[in-house]
Amino acid sequence: MGAHSKGAVRRGEGVARRAPAVSPAAPAVSVAAPAASATPGRDRYFDTLRALALVRVVAYHAFGWPWAGLVFPSMGIMFGLAGTLMAKSLQRPAATVIRSRLRRLLPPFWCWGVFVVGAMLVHGWMPGWQIVYWLVPLGDPPGNAWGAQAWEILWYLRTYLWFVLLSPLLLRVFRLAPVAVLLLSLAPIVVFQFVWQPPENRFGTGLLDVATYLFCWILGFAHRDGVLGRLKPVAVVALSLAALAYGAWYAFAHQGEYGTYDLDDIPLAQAFWSAGFVTLLMYSKGRCGLDFAGLARWRRLDRLVTVCNARAVTIYLWHELALILAVPLIDRFWEVPAFEAYLPLESQWFLLGVGCCLVAVFVVLFGWVEDVAARKRPRLVP
Repeated sequence: MGAHSKGAVRRGEGVARRAPAVSPAAPAVSVAAPAASATPGRDRYFDTLRALALVRVVAYHAFGWPWAGLVFPSMGIMFGLAGTLMAKSLQRPAATVIRSRLRRLLPPFWCWGVFVVGAMLVHGWMPGWQIVYWLVPLGDPPGNAWGAQAWEILWYLRTYLWFVLLSPLLLRVFRLAPVAVLLLSLAPIVVFQFVWQPPENRFGTGLLDVATYLFCWILGFAHRDGVLGRLKPVAVVALSLAALAYGAWYAFAHQGEYGTYDLDDIPLAQAFWSAGFVTLLMYSKGRCGLDFAGLARWRRLDRLVTVCNARAVTIYLWHELALILAVPLIDRFWEVPAFEAYLPLESQWFLLGVGCCLVAVFVVLFGWVEDVAARKRPRLVP
């Protein structure tokens, strides 16, 4: 689907000695609204969903599991959470909200981009005018094949920014006829699948990604405005299960680019499966009173959720580089007899562990940029 699924190579085939594995560039998690550290009044249910989405994305890029999106559709969840936060923020003037979102997102992106663009230039990349997308990623930022695994994840930032820019209009239209607009938000992806295929360029891939996650974003509006909570349980559950069933059927009946049922390669299936899944998650919160406040009893887990939310942009941007760098690092381990004898160097789980350690290093080194972007006191760890 779009830029994030084209040309990707799957990593989840084992780490052979001297044969570094590579990963698909697939969607991955939300960085939608970079959250600050846990404070009174924060929604721990949503914080936990965001943290789980990040963990799932990192694991997916390490293993390449085609079923990961069916178990937990991270991107749909993150767009739904971002839509909720955007609807809340738009109680203020729209221009102020948009400037705030850009200010929070772009500095961490620029910090990361300095390293990626610099490395690609060293490896022979000659950019054209499209390099402007490395300043504001309203289109897919360009790059060469050498850096593809790093920059292909930027489809999410591009889609998120377009949703932010469109939200004042989308929210106004939604409030004219909430239920009808929510249901009709699935129409664009159906049209693109069966009536008109968008062109395979920056405009087409961007349009397709917006259509894929439009329902989840507007569902966030419905949750924030209380529209979702007022719907009858029978109708919500029935429609959600129908969307899940159709999404699953379409995924298995129309396998994607790699001959699998990976939702990231099948936009229509991704749209309907995410719609049903995220609707049930958000509706359950209101009907069942889920708040995950008891998470505080497990201090380390609660702390991890806090850090993941406070450093969501950093984790999302740097996790793929961490997994890429983990491969040559593990190759060096083979040169130490004790490591070769006692460490599971061929295991993908070991690759994930090393990658997570590198992510932690990047969070310490560069996570403070998120604090600066949010006009807060910089901290190495939230």
